[in-house]
Amino acid sequence: MDYDVILVGSGFGALSAAALLAKRGLTVCILEQAKYPGGCATSYKRQGYWFETGATTIVGLDEHMPLRYLLDELQLTIPMRQLEPPMQVHLPNGQTVTRFGNLHEWIAEAERVFGKYKQREFWEHCYRISRQVWRTSLKQRSFPFSNLKDLLLAATRTRAAQLNLLPAAFRTMQDVLQKYDLLQNQHFVDFVNEQLLITAQNHAHEVNELFGATALCYTLYGNYYVDGGLINLVNPVVAFIKSHNGAIKYGQQVEGIDTLRNGYKVTTQKGSYFSRFVISGIPLNGTADLFSEASIKQRLQPYLLPSEKLNGAFTLSLVLKGPAIPNVLHHQVHVPEGLPVTRGKSIFISFSHQQDTHRAKAGEVVASVSTHVAHPAKLYIKAKAELEQAILLNLEKAGILKQERIIQLQSATPGAWTFWTNRAFGAVGGYPQYKSIKPWQMKDARLDHKGAYVCGDTVYPGQGIVGVCLSGIIAADKLWQDHF
Repeated sequence: MDYDVILVGSGFGALSAAALLAKRGLTVCILEQAKYPGGCATSYKRQGYWFETGATTIVGLDEHMPLRYLLDELQLTIPMRQLEPPMQVHLPNGQTVTRFGNLHEWIAEAERVFGKYKQREFWEHCYRISRQVWRTSLKQRSFPFSNLKDLLLAATRTRAAQLNLLPAAFRTMQDVLQKYDLLQNQHFVDFVNEQLLITAQNHAHEVNELFGATALCYTLYGNYYVDGGLINLVNPVVAFIKSHNGAIKYGQQVEGIDTLRNGYKVTTQKGSYFSRFVISGIPLNGTADLFSEASIKQRLQPYLLPSEKLNGAFTLSLVLKGPAIPNVLHHQVHVPEGLPVTRGKSIFISFSHQQDTHRAKAGEVVASVSTHVAHPAKLYIKAKAELEQAILLNLEKAGILKQERIIQLQSATPGAWTFWTNRAFGAVGGYPQYKSIKPWQMKDARLDHKGAYVCGDTVYPGQGIVGVCLSGIIAADKLWQDHF
């Protein structure tokens, strides 16, 4: 065999799994189709500027959280700037909501904007759930269960507080809003729905309480910015892998994976590689297409979501010159009437830090803008200019930017995202949360119960750098648990 483990794609889930397995002495090789590592959590250079490919902020570095665990295990220190406040949300009535990182400051702000009625109770409840979820996530790394050993390990690690979370898997965030009599506050419900769309890819009536409470509270944990872009979070992990006899090969589009008697044959357009184990770090739709073994395809079918249940994105990458650059780096703008073409009801924009001269020249910043595109395979966006202008007008109206400050602009549709990343339908953000899919019904890390595994944003636990990091930790643990 050429390697102990081959990983398909270098998304942050695959990188997390590769680094942990390399630390344990296995020889790993990552096959990446692009020229940069990191997948949707990295940066790319164009015309002298560094833009983010997808994710724009980092959470997960607090105690009991996956990214903190990974960096501690690898003994890596990443220079970061903590953001306070992490975000502002611009409402249709002209009000601006500041998402402070401190719980009590945030509650005071929520009461100022949405009224005092039940805001404290709602947010204290959500924060309590989120803390319990994070404490449980790293302790229960055999979840979701797919063999008896998983169950036995979970039983030895189970505590009463973990069992108390179970009812929340059966409630939606709409149920929680109803519990606190907040459904009558439509102003607040709209805010919650658009905030959930960023992190859970769906709205309150579909998102379960476990994921939803955690998603709504992500600004209440440490939010960070990495100078030079997220590539500088990814590169140290890649360097760790290489320093432990691992390899990463770029420009290697994987075309197929065949199951052998004692391992796997992974074929790219440049040749074939052999390994004892394989981990797919790409979405389930693409993973199913790669494997030749019918049993793997069959096992994956119940987990695959079609385009009508997914979201794509229309994105803008901007370069702006000063001085009118917001001090807060992340903003969401609500557009209740809907944007033209996509009908998206919110816009998300992230700026580079003004003191970060690695991504842009002094006096300039880069910005990443996105809006959701539902059922991306159905909508072919022809009127790009109309959509671009509508987005920029809404950002200008919110006081976030001035169009005369733009010195460079490029936009991309879900079709472009498909071309760049090979993600099915150009879907972004992972699989949306649905109330019909409970956490234990999400795909676990095992593909064939032999030596094939999967991680990334379409398996448990789902979206975001911190989520895919956890999925990589779980994949590495289950592979080690099964074979060593």
